[in-house]
Formats: sequence, structure tokens, C-alpha cells
Amino acid sequence: MITASDIFAISSQKQFEKIALKVFRFQYENNLVYQEFCNFLKTDPHKVKSLKQIPFLPIQFFKSHEVVSNTNPIQETFTSSGTTGMITSKHLVTDVTLYEESYRKGFSEFYGNIEDYVVLALLPSYLEREGSSLIYMVKDLIELSNHRESGFYLHNHDELITKLIALDHAGQNVILIGVTFALLDLIEKHQFQLQHTIIMETGGMKGKRKEMIREELHEQLCKGFGVSAIHSEYGMTELLSQAYSLGNGVFECPSWIQILVRDTEDALTYIQDGKTGGINVIDLANINSCSFIATQDLGKKNPNNSFEVLGRFDNSDIRGCNLMVI
Repeated sequence: MITASDIFAISSQKQFEKIALKVFRFQYENNLVYQEFCNFLKTDPHKVKSLKQIPFLPIQFFKSHEVVSNTNPIQETFTSSGTTGMITSKHLVTDVTLYEESYRKGFSEFYGNIEDYVVLALLPSYLEREGSSLIYMVKDLIELSNHRESGFYLHNHDELITKLIALDHAGQNVILIGVTFALLDLIEKHQFQLQHTIIMETGGMKGKRKEMIREELHEQLCKGFGVSAIHSEYGMTELLSQAYSLGNGVFECPSWIQILVRDTEDALTYIQDGKTGGINVIDLANINSCSFIATQDLGKKNPNNSFEVLGRFDNSDIRGCNLMVI
């Protein structure tokens, strides 16, 4: 039996691989969708001895199947954003405390104590629909910050501008989490010079603006907010964990997540560090759904296990977090 304490206490590569292989066998036995997929690939679970031998479930399965690894009641259903008529992904979560522990520990690992920050959220496209895992996380972080100034903003930009300036002048540490198009809208209304504020973009234009390459986007945001770097969050409906970039679009993972990069021409082959390919994510917090996800993101992995997101496969729909197309 694999427990949350096993997952979140990982401290070495050897430990990660040992638990990942246990999770693989558990999900092969208990997740009928994943088992059928593995069988289609003629994978013998008893012969899987390394991470690269584990089959990665294409992320599109979350649109067409119920991807669960137990029969417990569904506590939360997280859904992806999408335009009218688009089939959206559904992540059926049977233990939401795993998600809470994952994002709380992940945030703490990169940013320290949440109570040190006022958390402001500018996420209109997420707030205007139900089932957003990002909203669930940010709402909890706002409450955990224990600051009366923390909160969500929709289209009340003037109020947010006033608050950002006042908090920054007071020397208060602030994290502004925003969807890309809304952050751009904000700096078109006001040019800031912020010294105590972290700007964290969650990606995505949501059809509101033309997609931009990361370098151009971050240059505009740095100039508009008067900051030296733009932070980013890499997460998606189908995962229960996030990777973070503290600048320059280079993401790092907490200890229970790892990235592999597959060949774009052969999904079962992996490529060397520094080369561009499809991003496969191992998220061990996904123990009750599927921990081995082949995303539609393109990226490259660095020798120190950090990674960069470089775009999307051409035939995939534009949605989710950090969908910055080259």
C-alpha cells in the first residue's frame, strides 16, 4: 500500500523510482483504462523495471474516459477550460486531501511560508466557470495566507491597481497570480514599479489575445510591472501537482514529480537532455487516477532535471496552463 507520506517524503532518485514502480503496478491492477492501454502496447507489468519502460497514458484519455484507480466516491471533479462545443478533460478526484497536500508542500518548497505573502488572484476566465483546479488551489492559498488583503479580482482592475501600489509601498510581500491575457490588460491600464511583488503567470490567452512566445511575453510583463523576472506555474487539470519557474521560463519540480521527454516521431522512445520533444509527466500525487501522463506540450529537459515548455503539438487544442506557442 502506497501512502501520501511515502509520496511526499521522497528525497532521492532511487526512492522516487522505487515508489513510481509501485504506483505503476498498483494502477495497472486497479485502473481499467490504464490497464487496457498497457495491454494494447503489450506491456508485461512484471518486466517493467525502470521509469522509461512505464507506458504513459495520452492526456486525451481524460476527455473520453473515467481515469480512476479505485472505487471510492468522487470528492471533486476538476475540468479543463475550453471553447463552446469543445470536449473538456475531467479529472475525477477521490481524495482531495492529496491535492491539497501536494500544492501546499509544493508552494512551500519554492516560496516558503504562505503567511509571509498577500495573495492576489487575477483569474477571470477560471473564475467564470466551475471545476477549475487552479481556482481550488488559489482559493485555499488565499485563505492560508491569513491576510485580509488577499483575494480574487475579476474585472475590477482599478481596485487591484490601487491595492498593488499601496501594498508595495508598505513593503508587504505580494504574489499576484494571473492568467496571461488579464495581466497584459492590467499593465495596459497602468505601468507599475513594484519592488515587493512576485508576478506569477499561469499561461493561456483563452482566445482573448494572440499567443506570444515566452520571451516577448515576459519582456512586456517585466516592463509593465517594473520587475526583474516573471514567475510561472506549470500545472493542468489532469495533474495534482505543479512545477514552478522563478524566471526565464525554466521550471523545477518538487520531489514527487519528474519529467521525461519523448521523441515526437516515436512516443515510446526518449531523447537526450537539451533536445526538444513531447513532455511526459510522472506525478505521484495522481495515485488515484494515473501518475504517468503523456502531455501535448513540447519542451526540453536540462541536465539538472529542470525543464522548459516550448509550445504545443500542432494538432492539439489550445487550452490549460502555460500554452505559449512558438
